[in-house]
Amino acid sequence: MASKAGTEESGGTVVIERVESRVLKNNPLGDPHVREVPVYLPPDYDSGKRYPTIYFLTGFTGFGRALLNRRAFEESLDQRLDRLIREGKMRPAIVVMPDCFTRLGGSQYLDSEATGRYETHLVEELVPLIDAKYRTIPEREMRAVMGKSSGGFGALVLGMRHPDLFGVVACHSGDMGFEYCYLPDFPPAMIRLEKHGGVEGFLQHFYQKPKKGHEDFLTLNVIAMAACYSPNPKKSLRIDLPFDERTGELRPDVWERWLAWDPVRLVEKPESERALRHLEIFLDCGTQDEYRLYAGARIFSAKLSARGIEHVYEEFEDTHMNIPYRYDRSLPWISERFTEA
Repeated sequence: MASKAGTEESGGTVVIERVESRVLKNNPLGDPHVREVPVYLPPDYDSGKRYPTIYFLTGFTGFGRALLNRRAFEESLDQRLDRLIREGKMRPAIVVMPDCFTRLGGSQYLDSEATGRYETHLVEELVPLIDAKYRTIPEREMRAVMGKSSGGFGALVLGMRHPDLFGVVACHSGDMGFEYCYLPDFPPAMIRLEKHGGVEGFLQHFYQKPKKGHEDFLTLNVIAMAACYSPNPKKSLRIDLPFDERTGELRPDVWERWLAWDPVRLVEKPESERALRHLEIFLDCGTQDEYRLYAGARIFSAKLSARGIEHVYEEFEDTHMNIPYRYDRSLPWISERFTEA
């Protein structure tokens, strides 16, 4: 089932697909298995032509429909696409905005025994559905995956794990260099968890709290990442935290499970390296990023260069927040890759 909504006059159309997922049914968190997925169709879609496809992954606490939010003096994603196409800066494309949100804030676009099968949902359900229903060009070279923050992580990992589906990857300020971006949050998360009697007590507090602050989301993020990187179905909430809840001491076995998902580690695996050699890759990060993601981005870029893997890496003077203007750089870049394919 789908509903349509026009963007601006002479602009594209956004169709809201109501996607019923078989693999998300009865997921561990009890999240909905029916998801609303916006699909942007370019202004000339009715011409009968076929189009490349971009899958746009949101960051932590994000979901597809949020990309369409209107704000003063800012463009929503569909408005940005309309402008870039109108100005001739990118070729018309179909843009899909998946919903992989969970009650913990996100899924990292991975399959997990603690959250659900979100990677499978994307690659085995959503991509085939879009190719079957819309006039896509169903070739890997004409299919891109991009995102910011957790979405940037998801774009890189999906590209490395599914090079048969995706030929182009763009990662804005993606989660990587876990020692730098996650580790500093463990001590304050420990204090927060202790204050509320552990993970279950904190979550109860979080859901009931009318105004949630920075420390609340910091702690929720740690819990969510544990659900994605170190699930344990034998535990009540199906997660293993990577540190002792009382002392904060690292639990090396659990922490290694997290590190196994770090893109700076994944790049060292032969299968990942082979995949990366067949991808068009764009990376960027702000030099004032609050989560120090520029460190991981530099390491990842350096490891690509050391292996002779072509890619684009850019830094810019800004933070982690409010940087959709960087999509004016990546979307045309993606479009150029499509043109060359």
